[in-house]
Amino acid sequence: MKILVIGGGNMGLTYAKSFLRSHIVNTDEMMILEKSPEKASELQKQNVGTIYSVPEDCMQEADLVILAVKPQDAPSLFSSLVGKLDPQQVFLSIMAGIKTSSLMKELGIVKVIRAMPNLPAQIGMGMTVFTSTESVTRIELVTVQNLLNTTGKTLYVEDEDLIDAATAISGSGPAYVFYCMKALMDAAREMGFNASESELLTWQTFKGAVELFHKNDFTCEEWIEKVASRGGTTEAALASFHDNQVDRKLGLGAHEALRRARDLGR
Repeated sequence: MKILVIGGGNMGLTYAKSFLRSHIVNTDEMMILEKSPEKASELQKQNVGTIYSVPEDCMQEADLVILAVKPQDAPSLFSSLVGKLDPQQVFLSIMAGIKTSSLMKELGIVKVIRAMPNLPAQIGMGMTVFTSTESVTRIELVTVQNLLNTTGKTLYVEDEDLIDAATAISGSGPAYVFYCMKALMDAAREMGFNASESELLTWQTFKGAVELFHKNDFTCEEWIEKVASRGGTTEAALASFHDNQVDRKLGLGAHEALRRARDLGR
């Protein structure tokens, strides 16, 4: 199987490296289309397959085409690809907000898989939610899922609207975590710890808490009860969070991300 990744940015390069590392494809079967000469030159040095600058040189060679450009660049991408595609090719799009119906209409294709990965895919700890059009066969869908699994966990959904919701939760989610981590690091420095100590205290706390949650069957509420003794320090912090509606405001942020994902699709 030959794979063409259109867009050699963070996620495009992550996919290429992950597929090669898992030995699903070799460098002869991996292609990247990158229009930026500077970025293409950098990719040439990384041994991630054959690098192309124009679609005419590579489109017809690909069995699977991965659309890994920014959604804002979709119109120019569509215009560059029209008339160069094979109806039997499978297309995997990770462009936030761009609907499968838009891809089918603008490109004249029928086999479309739409996915929303996230940044931890770079270290094999990603979360990808995906869906597909009816024309994608079961074998093609399983093949693509196996590819996506090389970057972490996957979740298939029937309802395409959930892809936008996944964009707001898991797609943007790492930034929410980093935001909370920074707030605690800042607080630690205010309390007297230096920068490296603040970082260690925070990231190990997050890492440990996530592992506890992952390796046990307790809910978040049950874990909170285990940490927060009555009249103690944790209860005081949680009361402040409640009074300041921190949970509600985080939720409102996620809903704002969902609104933006839907706007991008329009």
